[in-house]
Amino acid sequence: MKPFTGYFTFYWDEKAGKIWLEIDKWGDEFLYVNSLPAGVGSNDIGLDRGQLGSSRVVRFERSGPKVLLTQSNYEFRAVTDHPDERRAVRDSFAESVLWGFDVAAEEAGRVLVDAAAFFLRDAHDVTGVLRRTNQGQFGLDPSRCAFYLPRTRNFPQNSEVEATLTFTSDDPGFLVRTVVPTDQAVTVRQHHSFIQLPGPGYTPRVFDPRAGYFGMDYMDYATPVSEPI
Repeated sequence: MKPFTGYFTFYWDEKAGKIWLEIDKWGDEFLYVNSLPAGVGSNDIGLDRGQLGSSRVVRFERSGPKVLLTQSNYEFRAVTDHPDERRAVRDSFAESVLWGFDVAAEEAGRVLVDAAAFFLRDAHDVTGVLRRTNQGQFGLDPSRCAFYLPRTRNFPQNSEVEATLTFTSDDPGFLVRTVVPTDQAVTVRQHHSFIQLPGPGYTPRVFDPRAGYFGMDYMDYATPVSEPI
């Protein structure tokens, strides 16, 4: 197998067409972002080239032979030095387990998992967008999905994996038919990024509406009762 050494080292298994992910950071949060580097081509549908998807703060946790990729819930927080307050808020609001992996091999605190199904899924919700824009009921065809190696790379602070995905439908909508060469098959590329978070001392930029970008809102349950939460 060909190793891609970096933030999360992974291995390309050319014979099986799989990526094996090595996990050695347990409980450490990092940023998981998906995007659409190659889109559908219709502004009305909205699946445009270069479109960013969801950005999530996640972590890997292990329980026996299972590894869970868990998204932290920062919509509700307790900004305090008191651990009991932080734990109370954390336990009061659900987190989201995004994926479960089975351990295939392990050594010295590191495990190897088959990550093919995770990376070759519809993380960008292309099927949902096509359905909501009345373009038909599309489904992912695994036989027409594969890793896109020219954009699959690894670096010290981020790991990048890209995949070619094909969605099929027996009754595609009008907008799809105007941009896709074969109506029943929509092929796009989706990208996955694992990005290291900034270290201690990082200070977020104060929100300013003139910046033309959205701020981050959350509920702080450590706020005194005399102040807005």
